[in-house]
Formats: sequence, structure tokens, C-alpha cells
Amino acid sequence: MLTESTQELLVACLTALRDEDRPKAAVLADQAAKSGARLGAELSRHLGSASDGHVYDQPAAFTAFIRGGGNVNLYAQLARRLAGLYNERRPASLLDLGCGDGLALVPALEKAAHRPSRIDLVEPSAALLEVAAQRVDGANARQTTAQEFLAETELSWDLVQSTFALQSLEPGDRQEVFHTLRERTGELVLAEFDVPDVTEHSPEHLASLVERYERGVAEYGQDGDLVAQGFLMPMLLGLVAPGGVRNNWEQPADDWRGQLTAAGFAEVEVTPLADYWWSPAVLIRAR
Repeated sequence: MLTESTQELLVACLTALRDEDRPKAAVLADQAAKSGARLGAELSRHLGSASDGHVYDQPAAFTAFIRGGGNVNLYAQLARRLAGLYNERRPASLLDLGCGDGLALVPALEKAAHRPSRIDLVEPSAALLEVAAQRVDGANARQTTAQEFLAETELSWDLVQSTFALQSLEPGDRQEVFHTLRERTGELVLAEFDVPDVTEHSPEHLASLVERYERGVAEYGQDGDLVAQGFLMPMLLGLVAPGGVRNNWEQPADDWRGQLTAAGFAEVEVTPLADYWWSPAVLIRAR
């Protein structure tokens, strides 16, 4: 638990990053680290490095992240819910957009009594897609983005899923993907986070980031340095620093619902999935 003074140091650090004063941010991060903040220590180390912030170019860090900490329970719950959905819907064709290395899809297929006869995998990371393709027998794998894939094919699917992946698309691109999928799938299911509804870069937003990232960096043991430096810190800087490489555009659950409705989905259902250090995870079904 951060003390009030340490919390203030870290908020000031993020404020300096927001205002493009990296030297000041580095000093404040070091002060927070000396006060015992794990986030301060990781920020101090990261700000002293030459990292460019491309998180998904470091598959080892991403893999360690999603296979540890609170993700263990998160993905166990996700696999259970997806398996139930496969059994309920019995899709003949399934598309997984942003499948990663198959962490969500493979356990769900193993738990389900029903397996789609055609499974299409789309993932921009070659390293992650190679693993997913090896784990899902007979799958059609494409290394590309969601929007490029949908523009290149006229295929349709009984079920399309995307688990913590479409947050990586800018809102305009995501809206275009939703609009395209509305005409080409019987149901779209998303797993995403119901993040706080606060104004980006506001003091409330920065304070929320400090609280949540302090919890997150504490969840990893021997992989802590790899996860923090290769994934969590680049993600954080991408959110607050104008010169950082932004990697996601998350939004509250109500905004996900609004985007899907605007794309033409008539029925959108949001249900709790799992508690998580970042924000509550939800399952969104759009038909």
C-alpha cells in the first residue's frame, strides 16, 4: 500500500512525463523508489534505458505477463466461459482476432465438447502466431492486423472472438472492424477490461494509473523484471508520454457497448468475467 506522499511523487512523475519533462520524471521516480514503491523502482530503471516502447516486439515479456500473476485466474475463467459458448452456439466456423499464442483459445477448445470445423487465426506478431498455429491443429493462420485481414477476405464466420486484443486498435479503426464484422458473423464475443471512466491525462487518471500499476508490478516473482521492463513500463509510458509508443486504447464497458451498437449490433450483453488488478474483466457478446 503506497503512502500518500509516495503516491503524490508517482503522480508527479507521470505528470512530468505527460508534460514531456523526462529528466524531472526520472528524479521523481528515483525518489519514489527510495520510498519503497515498486512502481517507482521500475520507472526509474526504465527511464534510464533506451527502450522504444514497442511492447509486442518482446514476446518473452508478453508471454511471461499473460502466464503469471492475476492472468492465471483470468484466463482460467475465460477458457471456461468460451468453452460454454462453443457448446451453446456450436459454430462451424470460428475466427480468433489477435489470438496471441493461443492462451485463450486452446484451453477453451480443450474444455469444450464442440469444436468448430474451421478455425481462422489472425495475429500481427509472427512469434506468437507460430506458437498458436502449432497448438491448434488444422487452423488457418494469418500474420496481419484485423483490419487488413478483413479487407483481404470475404469470408464469414458463425462466431468471432477477440480476447484483450481489439483494445490495441485506435477507436476509428476499431469501429471499422466492428462495422465489417456486423455483416459477416453470427456473433462477436469480446473479453475486455471495464476501465475507470475518467478523462485521459487528468489528475484522476494519473492517480488511477499509479494505484493500478503498483498492484500490477507486485504480482510477478522471478519474472518481475522481465514483465515490468519488457511490457508494463512501455505500456504505461505509451499511455502518458506524448513521445511514447501507444499500444492500446481501452475504454469503459459502456463505451464498448456504444461502439458495437453504433456498428449495427442489435443485442449487446456485458457480463462480469473476473476480478483483476488492472480493472474488472468483462465478457461482451454482440449479436
